[in-house]
Amino acid sequence: MKLAAPWLDDPATAMVMDLLTRGGHGAWFVGGCVRNALLGLDVADIDIATDLRPDDVMALAQDAGVKVVPTGIDHGTVTLIADHRPFEVTTLRRDVATDGRRATIAFTDLVEDDAARRDFTMNALYAKADGTVLDPTGEGLADLAARRLRFIGNPHDRITEDYLRILRFFRFHAWYADPNAGIDAEGLAACAALADGLGQLSRERVGAEIKKLLSAPNPAAAVAAMAQTGILARTLPGAMARMLPILISFEDAPPDPIRRLAALGPVEVAAGLRLSKADIARLTILRDGMSSTTSPDALAYLHGADIAWDIAVLRASQFETQVDPTVRALIARGASAVFPIKPADLMPRLSGAALGQALRTLEARWIASSFTLSRAELLSRLPQSE
Repeated sequence: MKLAAPWLDDPATAMVMDLLTRGGHGAWFVGGCVRNALLGLDVADIDIATDLRPDDVMALAQDAGVKVVPTGIDHGTVTLIADHRPFEVTTLRRDVATDGRRATIAFTDLVEDDAARRDFTMNALYAKADGTVLDPTGEGLADLAARRLRFIGNPHDRITEDYLRILRFFRFHAWYADPNAGIDAEGLAACAALADGLGQLSRERVGAEIKKLLSAPNPAAAVAAMAQTGILARTLPGAMARMLPILISFEDAPPDPIRRLAALGPVEVAAGLRLSKADIARLTILRDGMSSTTSPDALAYLHGADIAWDIAVLRASQFETQVDPTVRALIARGASAVFPIKPADLMPRLSGAALGQALRTLEARWIASSFTLSRAELLSRLPQSE
């Protein structure tokens, strides 16, 4: 079997592979780029495995005038930049010892050793420079064809090597498994039995994995499995999976992890994820909007059309009702509304804090009127005390 993908024939890709295979050395595309190419999906990152040692990779790159960055050299990884594109190159390796978070590795010359330390069979596929596919575990191609997500070998062993693989199991199921085939029972049981190991992971790693999971086209089944095994409660205490499939059925926009996180529970649910300030702010607006009576047009004026629509869909999902068809027009009106009062309209009569308070009062009245009060009407209603 051979890959057929545009990136395979790209001059930068060919140049990097030619560099790494000089003198009879081996280099293979590996992991997600091979998996996605076989599935006909887009490829974001190109990872390469090689039997060259990191110092040799760096020396060859420097001699060829290729920029090299030692991104993870302690673990055998350097990044080559060719034609402004990054290629992550990692020396074939095997695990010597693991503690559930990090591994002590040794370099090897065998692709089979390298494949054995990976997580899932569909992620342990390799391809030569000409696209010829290698399946060292003997199970990856069959599992990928069946869209069947399985750990390599014993799931217990793979998980105890890195407990993040529990969350990756659900994430990859959501992205790549056959949604009608069900989740692998042996893998699911191992995840449930070893869930205590999630406590060893940093909040950043957990948060990043949850966001990737919720970005899948339809992660509802995976999240439901997390809930059934108690893993959802460990990663998102207080989260409820009930609303998520309803929300997804109502969505008419690209998958958004923060919108979907809002469907799982209050802002406190995400406290252990170490989200960015921007994500927390947006999550807070969405959750507050779900429980408020603020009209869609007012929400659009205050927060923009996209957030107003997200809140409308979340509200509908909450009560398992379709979004009112008039909401789109209301949101459009609110998003285009322009407050007719300027600070200069109240000056020099008012200044400082009094001016700011008066502007806020008039704006609130204008919003409450559904943006119908004119400039003259607003000015006439400004209390004399202000």
